[in-house]
Amino acid sequence: MKKTVYDIKGRCLCGAVSYSANGVPPYVIECHCSQCRRQSGHRYAFVDGRISQSAIDGEDKVSWYSATEDGKRGFCSICGSTLFWKSDTDDFLAFTAASVDEPNELFMTNHAFASSKGCYYEINDDLPQRDDEVKPFTAMPE
Repeated sequence: MKKTVYDIKGRCLCGAVSYSANGVPPYVIECHCSQCRRQSGHRYAFVDGRISQSAIDGEDKVSWYSATEDGKRGFCSICGSTLFWKSDTDDFLAFTAASVDEPNELFMTNHAFASSKGCYYEINDDLPQRDDEVKPFTAMPE
């Protein structure tokens, strides 16, 4: 039987910030909203985690930007790597999929805010495309 949650580890490009998280579903959500695209330089792929089940080493090197009224985006203040989206209202901490150490068991499941995608690319897979957010821990494939 395949596991439904995993323990992950990851880091920024320069290694000043690293993290570990327990109980992470392997589902990668790709967000196409304009805010994610501006921050990441393209699309923003992330995995769901919980603040209470995560540890960040080098957290003093993480810069937090209050992107919305209920959440912050975290990035390494040294190399600029985008690493986190952290909720201010509940126990949610998302990790950028590209920052997770490989090999891992992650796989794409959904596109969020698909109608907001950049005009310069197409979404060319058969994964579900939503025009809103994919709620944390609900990206279970059909």
